[in-house]
This record gives sequence, structure tokens and C-alpha cells, in this order.
Amino acid sequence: MSEALFRIENLKVAYPQSETQQLQWAVDDVSLTLNRGERLGLVGESGCGKSTLGRAAMRLLPTSTQIEGKVAFEGKSVFDFTPTQLRHFRGEAVALIFQDPMTRLDPLMTIGDHCTETLKAHQPHLSQRQAKETAIATLEAVKIPASRWSQYPHEFSGGMRQRVAIALALLLNPKLIVADEPTTSLDVTVAAQILQELTRLCRDRDMALLLISHDLALVGEYCDRIGVMFNGKLVEIGASQSVFRDPQHEYTRSLLKAALHLQAGGNKVVGDRDRHPILRLTNLKQHYSLESNFIERLFQGKNQTIKAVDGVTLELYQGEILGLVGESGCGKSTLSRTILQLIRPTSGKVELQGTDITALPKAGLRSYRRQMQMIFQDPHACLNPAMTVGQSIADPLLIHHLADVTSAKKQVLQMLERVGLTPATEYYERYPSHLSGGQQQRVAIARALITHPKLIICDEPVSMLDASVQAQVLDLMLELKREFDLTYLFITHDLWVARFLCDRIAVMNAGQIVEIGPTQEIFDRPKHAYTQTLLQAAPLLAKT
Repeated sequence: MSEALFRIENLKVAYPQSETQQLQWAVDDVSLTLNRGERLGLVGESGCGKSTLGRAAMRLLPTSTQIEGKVAFEGKSVFDFTPTQLRHFRGEAVALIFQDPMTRLDPLMTIGDHCTETLKAHQPHLSQRQAKETAIATLEAVKIPASRWSQYPHEFSGGMRQRVAIALALLLNPKLIVADEPTTSLDVTVAAQILQELTRLCRDRDMALLLISHDLALVGEYCDRIGVMFNGKLVEIGASQSVFRDPQHEYTRSLLKAALHLQAGGNKVVGDRDRHPILRLTNLKQHYSLESNFIERLFQGKNQTIKAVDGVTLELYQGEILGLVGESGCGKSTLSRTILQLIRPTSGKVELQGTDITALPKAGLRSYRRQMQMIFQDPHACLNPAMTVGQSIADPLLIHHLADVTSAKKQVLQMLERVGLTPATEYYERYPSHLSGGQQQRVAIARALITHPKLIICDEPVSMLDASVQAQVLDLMLELKREFDLTYLFITHDLWVARFLCDRIAVMNAGQIVEIGPTQEIFDRPKHAYTQTLLQAAPLLAKT
């Protein structure tokens, strides 16, 4: 029998801790093998050790990290590689697609520079023209047009930044791709395209894929085998069909139950349409101009305009949950920021409880912002790394003079419990850097909910959470909505989450609302071709 492409034996990983803390293994005695052309999915809740395992296998953890066990690639010990061997190993042999694309992209470099630097670092014989042609072809494979070659990461949506990160991993045709939540920020159509491309590459080039994800349906659809991690241990591993059909471990059964709970949908109680809307958008537009270079201006005569939001009109009623779905880059997040007046619109109106807030000066806008909160897509970007979790969540209470320090701490501890961060006293003192991506997102949710606003704009608030925690947080959001008569504008690319939570759904494509209606009607009788495409691309657990 030929040597396995990738082998992990009895791997144990512990992060640096103070002398008073008891040693805790983030990865605890994990063994697995991956053969050429095989696709293995690794699932489990945030903080269970999935990402740590992937980084340990590529020697990307801090030198102070305690590591035991063996990792071998093509029979050679990864832990014994020299710096030169390690450099060739990363990128050429194994490529890692990170969970957070902003940690992978340099904000001072254009997307084109990222690509050509990666190619020429490993293939210095390539000319600039050859490198650019290869890079453009790879970017177009992940739906990034050549016209965006000279743009910077901050000019891309979260989902489009993730597409760039995936393209960078594919540039050197590696033998193994370790994909850590590679489609977290992507809509279902692009996620399907990316994973179909990855699986095609595995098949055509005998390339292996280790797909780390919390999305059971996604893993079941694209992976041959599934490994389930819990508290640092690999508690179950087997063929995808077998694991779904007959799960052996209690934790696996709980994950499947939670995922099916979400896909079953919730009980929708649509708001009274006779009431005045809490939020009304009228012909709202947000256009940007891309500066052209001299040659483009010479032939085209003007700069290119991106119509991120292009004439959106909709109403959101008190106590309603309106879902906004669509592919990454379609304008969903730009629309949310325009509603909050974080960016002023090109034209149109945003009326909050009957007042056009686009016409208000900054001083007048401040009082209306107290009634709106936002849960951002990227928790890492919205949490101050110098503030503890407790300070971050308490901050809005203190800014708006809603509580004193003692009362704020009590409320924060209660909210930490409600979003599943327990024991609350322990998480209260932690910093964001000491939390997993999913745990950071829970802190961001707690921070948004702590002031009990009237309107909450949720930009992919559960995209980084595993199925069981997703269900808990969404149930919590429904409970809080009923308790405090909250209204949600819920932005997501996960159609099953939208179906579970939302009363109505608005479908956005290329800056416009192409379809809007009651949730069940959108799922049962989609009218627009784009809506039909979205629904067809959504992975369904029952299919596996």
C-alpha cells in the first residue's frame, strides 16, 4: 500500500499559559490520514481545535506553543523541515485558506500585487506578463473580474476578499489544500462554484482537501469522509454517508439534530401591515467611482462607476424580521452601512420611525443611532484588541449613559450567559485574541444586544458559528425579539438560516432588490431566475 499523502499521529497542542493555569490541550491526541485525491471534512463547534490542528500541521503556531506527536507529508516529518524546506512546503505542497481573509491580505497591496508576488516568490522564472495572465485566470475562476486587479482589499466585500484568498491558495497548484472555513463569507452560489472547483482539482490533479467547517450539509456534499472534533478530541470519523446515517457519538448526533432544526424552519408571525414601518427606504442609491488610469481614460473617456446599491425601496415593520439575501458583493453590507449613515447615500431616503435621517446633521443623527445597533460580519474587525470582552460589551451602556460601572458589569455577565459564553466571569476578563472566531462573533452579538435597541441590523451574525451554536443564538435572538419588541434586518447568504428566522425575504442582486415576499412563498414559489438559482445551489442536509 502506498504511503499516505498526509498523516497526523497522536498530535497534542497546548497554547502558552500562565504558571497558575492548568495545562489544557487545544488538540488532544488526534490521529488521522489523508490520501491523494481524498476529501476529508473536519467539523465541530468553534473552539474545539479544528483550526489549531490545521495550523499545527503546517507549523504556523507560535514557537512557544507546546506540541507533541507527529505530522508527516509524503512520509517526511514536517516538524523536522529546514526553513528552506518549510518555505517550499507551504504554498507549493500545501496551501492554507484562512478563515479570516483580512489576516491573509496586506492592506497596502493591490489584489494584483498579492497574486504576482505569490507566483514569483515560488516561480521566479515567470515574466511579469506570464504571472499576470496566470493570476487573472485564477481570479476569474473565483468570480473576481480583471477590472478589479488594481484595487485594494478594503475596496472588496468580506465575501470577495475570501474569494481572493482562495485564488491565492490555488495559484501554485498544491498537492493538499487545508481550507479553514473557506466559504464562511460566500453566498451559496459562489460557495458551490468554489467547492465544485476544489473537488474537480482534487479529482483531476490527485490533490487532497482537508475542509474545516461548521457546515454539516456542506461537508456532507463535498467530502468523502467526515471527522468530528469535540473538546480537542477526534470523537468520530468515517465515510460521510455512514456518519450522517448512523452517528456513533452523542456530540455528532447533537450537531445533526441542530442542523436539521435550522433547516426545518421556524414559526413565522408576520407583523401587522397596517402599522407604519419602523424603517422605510426610498430609491436608495450608493454609487462609487473607480479611478481609471491614463490609457483607460483616453479610450473610455470616464471613470468606471460601481452601483453598489442601485435604487432600493423597501419597508421594515415593527417586530418583523426581514431577511436580505444575495451573493457576496451584491450590495447587502453597503446597504446596511448606508441605512446606519456610516456612509452617506448618493441619493434617496432612509426614514427611521418617520424621520428622514439622511437629512440630519451629525448632532441630530446621534440620538437616532441609539435606536439602531449593528452586528458586523467580521467580529475581529469590530472588537478593540486592547479591551477585554467585558469592557467591549459594557462600552455602549457607558457611552449612552444607560448604566454605571457596577450595573453594566452585572448586565454584561448576564448577556455573556445568554449568548453561550460560560462561565461568564472567565470570558469577562479575556481579550479577543484569546477567543476563537465563533466566540468573537458571540461577543459582537452580545455587544449589539446589550442596549436593547429598537432596530438591529445583522450582517452575517452567525456565519462563523457551528450548527448547534447557530441554533442557540438564533433561538436567543427570537426570544429577545419577543421580549423587547425588537426589529431585525437580517443579512445572510445562508438561505436555511433565513428560512428559519425571517418573516419575509428580500433577494438582492447587482445592487437591486429583485424579489421580496413572505419567506415560505420565496422558498416554495420563487419568481425571479436569480432566486431560483440561489435555492438550487443551497446544500441541504437531507440530500446526503
